[in-house]
Amino acid sequence: MPSFDEVLKEAGEFGRFQKRVFFLLCQTGVTFSFLFASVVFLGQAPGNYWCRIPGAAELSKRCGWTLEEEQNFTVLPLLLGNRSSSGECERLDIAWDTSVSCTSPLAHYGNHSAGSLPLTTCHNNWVYEKPHSSIISEYNLVCGNAWMLDLSQAILNLGFLAGAFTLGYAADRYGRILIYLLSCLGVGICGIIVAFAPNFTVFLIFRFLQGMFGKGTWMTCYVIVTEMVGSDQRIVGIVIQIFFTLGIMILPGIAYLVPTWQGIQLAISLPNFLFLLYYWVVPESPRWLLTRKKGEKALKIMHNIAKHNGKYLSPHYSEITVSNEEVSNPSFLDLVRTPHMRRNTLILMYAWFASALIYQGLVMRLGIVGGNLYLDFFISGAVELPAALLILVTIDRIGRRLPFAISSIVAGIACLITAFLPEDIPWLKTTVATLGRLGITMAFEIVYLVNTELYPTTLRNFGVSLCSSLCDLGGIIAPFLLFRLAAVWLELPLIIFSILAVVCGLLVLLLPETKGISLPETVEDVEQLS
Repeated sequence: MPSFDEVLKEAGEFGRFQKRVFFLLCQTGVTFSFLFASVVFLGQAPGNYWCRIPGAAELSKRCGWTLEEEQNFTVLPLLLGNRSSSGECERLDIAWDTSVSCTSPLAHYGNHSAGSLPLTTCHNNWVYEKPHSSIISEYNLVCGNAWMLDLSQAILNLGFLAGAFTLGYAADRYGRILIYLLSCLGVGICGIIVAFAPNFTVFLIFRFLQGMFGKGTWMTCYVIVTEMVGSDQRIVGIVIQIFFTLGIMILPGIAYLVPTWQGIQLAISLPNFLFLLYYWVVPESPRWLLTRKKGEKALKIMHNIAKHNGKYLSPHYSEITVSNEEVSNPSFLDLVRTPHMRRNTLILMYAWFASALIYQGLVMRLGIVGGNLYLDFFISGAVELPAALLILVTIDRIGRRLPFAISSIVAGIACLITAFLPEDIPWLKTTVATLGRLGITMAFEIVYLVNTELYPTTLRNFGVSLCSSLCDLGGIIAPFLLFRLAAVWLELPLIIFSILAVVCGLLVLLLPETKGISLPETVEDVEQLS
């Protein structure tokens, strides 16, 4: 009986059928990038805000004050009293009632000057210039609650981590396309609930679930595409990343056109329902069907692929064998038991962690450095396109290891230089920061490819899942590292990023080169790689 790869070669390894499926599934990369980077626009600064004195709303209505006049009566006394408070996180410890004068409300307190009146911490009584522009103003994520914005992104990454394990396992057990479609449905439904969440707790719960289902769509679309093409078409994994980059470039346009965070959330979530139409055009992975002993269904799909590709399967292809040996219950010990496997595993885990932390950190940093957020975000996404092109040009000529190491080291050096460049030459600061983004994007995309090439067939799925879980751990840490360190010094996160990136680049040089070699089948094959 012929093997699946032999039948695939006969039916066409990357013909018209696979190109159509590939293009359709690549759209998932666009919507996943929306979810991945949405916090930059969902949580952008809400403009001017201050803490309202109890009774001020009623008094303002009675006196006919504008918001600006109310702010002057509330905040101006703090400034005139030589206080360091700006009225954002503290207010005068007083309450206004109907006896207070509309023209001079503080006169009610006798001879007390504004400077001698006591202050108190603000609790859930803020007034915003743009009340529904972001989740910050919607859920009062300011002052002592500012860390909750970090938490919202960490929760999303925790959802990614949960999705990698639960939906990755489900896709192996119940089928790729079923889990893909259920994940698309889950992202859409959870996205709508997030947009209309009545409180921050509900927002976090369904943002976690949206992250979990989002990771399910991204992983399964990646697997379906790679399992339907020939072994010489490994490059499709890099091309899928280009669609992720296109999503990064489209996102600021959506955020610019839609004025409220709920509108942005709906705009990035609703397209997932369109993917449910793939039920009629994208078949189940024939490779997966073979592992589940469903050879007849697999063969039927292969005949359909051959027909669309203008090929014809020979009549003797009545059965297909699958030559995959699977280890029952692989464990972490299998990945670290032998010297070279242990070295590869530890370096790859660190590379995933560092690349994800730096990449997410640089994306979210755009939201706090000032400037034109929409334009800067678009440009930072546009520089990722050359990253994919550079990878396509170099990995089959130079190899994997050198571009991987150089891109990480360049990213680290660029982050370090950016941190110390003066603010009065913004074009140079932006240029160097862009170079850092280009470098870390290359590293992040190459680690996908290298990870699959350094594990034997018997441990490949488990090894890639385990190592890439460190990517989500990096994403969980990134917002806390960025926002808390930036509060100390705006450029401090860049110093940390530079150290992590340079160490990653040096460690990658210890990995074996995989250019031009067959995928290893056993642990012994990995140990023999020089």
